[in-house]
Amino acid sequence: MQVDDVLAHPPKVLTQVQREFYFRNGYLLVENFLSEAWLDRLWQITNEFIAQSRSRIHSDSVFDLEHGHSADKPRLRRLSFPTEQHAIYRDFAAHGPIVDVAEDLVGPDVKFHHSKLNFKWADGGEEVKWHQDIQFWPHTNYSPLTIGVYMDDVDDEMGPMGVIPGSHNGELFDLYSDDGQWSGAIKNRDLPRADLEKAVYLKGPRGSITIHNCRTIHGSMPNYSHRSRPLLLHTYASADALHITNLVDRFQFANVVVRGQPAKWIHFDPRPCLIPPDWSKGYSSIFALQQEKEAAGQPSM
Repeated sequence: MQVDDVLAHPPKVLTQVQREFYFRNGYLLVENFLSEAWLDRLWQITNEFIAQSRSRIHSDSVFDLEHGHSADKPRLRRLSFPTEQHAIYRDFAAHGPIVDVAEDLVGPDVKFHHSKLNFKWADGGEEVKWHQDIQFWPHTNYSPLTIGVYMDDVDDEMGPMGVIPGSHNGELFDLYSDDGQWSGAIKNRDLPRADLEKAVYLKGPRGSITIHNCRTIHGSMPNYSHRSRPLLLHTYASADALHITNLVDRFQFANVVVRGQPAKWIHFDPRPCLIPPDWSKGYSSIFALQQEKEAAGQPSM
């Protein structure tokens, strides 16, 4: 759908001012959005997965482990595709209040794409370098957005997500390194064009949500606090956005219409999009792509 068509659709939970802010700036922060009942349900199952991770030695298709992870001191970077791991995560993605948010910003027909739970563990949880999302999983238009849930309070010390206002209407960057390998980050020499001095950092209390468009430049610093910063992320798109990669094809709860009707017509945005690598052999996390490439002696991206 076009922006004017979305704005003409009556909102469910956001104000018209909030919707207009999102379309103008490419992001939105809504504080204290999620109920304690939902947070308790999400924490219950999340703590169970943290406990399961203690038995893991190496990263796998479910758990992405930070260096130094152990049974005594777990250090998770990511729980991959949580909607594939437990019914509570699926219920939240399909029927939780964030679906109303997605409808308010992509239109009445909403398609779920994928989810992830990034932990950014205490005492040095890794940074996420500046990047845009859509190059990882291109669609035929740029309606996709990601809604993040702060499962605990997030302050400046914890490495909150930073966004560049208005960058969703600007340049789409090449996320390949000079050696032709996918880095998942904007090259250092390209960063001056990203207007990083305009960055806004989205801190907020437990239950707050962040929303950013798939073209919005964003990233976060390491977590130097003594508290972990779990951020549950769900990506939605207008039903008329056709995905054109195989990143989530193997998952049952992917590209599912969670609100409204499937599209009869596909909307094509004329602006081009970078093509990512073939993900058919799997994908771990942006942490693994960015941090391990740098650790291996590759140029920092």
